[in-house]
Amino acid sequence: MTEKRSLQYADPVREPRHLDAPRRDVRGWVLLAATMLMPGSVQSFFRTRGSRIPLVITLLTWLLLAVALIVVLIRRQFAFTLATNPFILTFLLALLVVAGVSWVLCLLDTVRRVRLHTLSPRARKRFLAAAAVAVLVVTGGTAYSSFMMNSQRELMSDLFAGGLGERPADGRYNILLLGSDAGEGRDGIRPDSITLVSVDAKTGGAVMIGLPRNMQNVPFTEDSPLAAVHPNGFDCGDECLLNAVYQQGEEHADEYPDDVTPGVEAMKEAVGGVTGLDVQYHAMIDLKGFESLIDAMGGISVVSEKRVPISSEVDPSTGQHGPVKKWIESGEHHFDGYHALWFARSREFSSDYERMVRQRCVQDAMVQQLDPSTLLLRFQDIAQAAPDVVSTDIPQVQVDRFVDLALKTRTAGTTSVDLTPPEVNPTRPDFADVRQLVADTVVESEQTAEEAEAAAETSVGPAATTVAALPTDATGATQEVSLWAAPVAGETGDEQDAEDSEADAAAICSVP
Repeated sequence: MTEKRSLQYADPVREPRHLDAPRRDVRGWVLLAATMLMPGSVQSFFRTRGSRIPLVITLLTWLLLAVALIVVLIRRQFAFTLATNPFILTFLLALLVVAGVSWVLCLLDTVRRVRLHTLSPRARKRFLAAAAVAVLVVTGGTAYSSFMMNSQRELMSDLFAGGLGERPADGRYNILLLGSDAGEGRDGIRPDSITLVSVDAKTGGAVMIGLPRNMQNVPFTEDSPLAAVHPNGFDCGDECLLNAVYQQGEEHADEYPDDVTPGVEAMKEAVGGVTGLDVQYHAMIDLKGFESLIDAMGGISVVSEKRVPISSEVDPSTGQHGPVKKWIESGEHHFDGYHALWFARSREFSSDYERMVRQRCVQDAMVQQLDPSTLLLRFQDIAQAAPDVVSTDIPQVQVDRFVDLALKTRTAGTTSVDLTPPEVNPTRPDFADVRQLVADTVVESEQTAEEAEAAAETSVGPAATTVAALPTDATGATQEVSLWAAPVAGETGDEQDAEDSEADAAAICSVP
């Protein structure tokens, strides 16, 4: 009696022994490609215990990416939120690590399921090479991306403050920029540069207000603890200058809350009293640490049209510099941090206007030369240097907002004004006139921003020019003010400052 046999279907993907050699090779490549494109798909197909977990991780990752892309297309600021919020960065870092590890494990499991002994000798070598490259690419990409994302997360946490943000005051954010100068032989911190940035919270139109550090008799806002100490303003003579307010705040630290820096708060209150604007935030740059930031960038290139001295230390008995140690000659230079700082701050044999222009050249060089490739290649060095150079009370939750406003400012334009002669006498300033000058400049900025916005809507193009309200040159043309530091009128004489304001900035320095 003949025994009957029933035919059973054998899945050639799961059981490659039923395939001929060419098809087994194709099977191996298909499984590897499927794992590269959709990690977890191969494991889910084989239906082993826990096999669907990698596919769920992959699908969840793709879903989050799709949702994020849609939100970014609708609201651009969300992209900056993803890149700057430490809590979101922590979540993304964890997701990246989990997805990367899952991907690598899926690749290794796929190699196992391919059953290398079923491949032809020639295909086996190529398959192993391709699988090894895939594992290295995924592992290296995950490790590098995790490292960069963690650096960004630490930068945001170290550089910016916690807590909630403040609302705009009269539709504007006002941020005080200070260049601190606590060098050897100096009594505490003295802001070497004082600039107030007022930004329209809607259009991004910005006003740069440069304040001379030797301004006298500065008033304080009504709610300032120093207003009771100095009811008639900071009016004790030549020693009571604007840049000395910082130390006044430190001396009355017990009158300020514990969670603020008294010196910074005092400066904000003084600048608010001078300009009539509510100063919400500050950013302080350590001019000494500024060297490390430029070094982290790999240096900057600047063209100097004049010789600039690197001076010896000041003799305490005479208050004068010693002999010049070295000259920065005219011509094109690629400065490291040390020489860039000297180029920007050197005072001897030059006027305040020249120094202001040199500072602007350094600033412009940093902005222009910090391109995406430099940022990518040197991000870790820059991230490590930044917290030692910049301190601020801008909260982490508002960084995305300010990044978005910075991009809008490129379109809306910047209006600048210096509270220096001939418009303002820093020795005997009329603060009512100063506040009116600031108010008029803000109105001008708003008009400029509206015009730029209208031009952008009609596809005329972004308004990239910087409009300078004051001072004007002999022809009536307006000039720019340094965004990096305000000039100091009076140190070389107010008349000399007025004459220097007519000089051609290009005859001092430029950015190649």
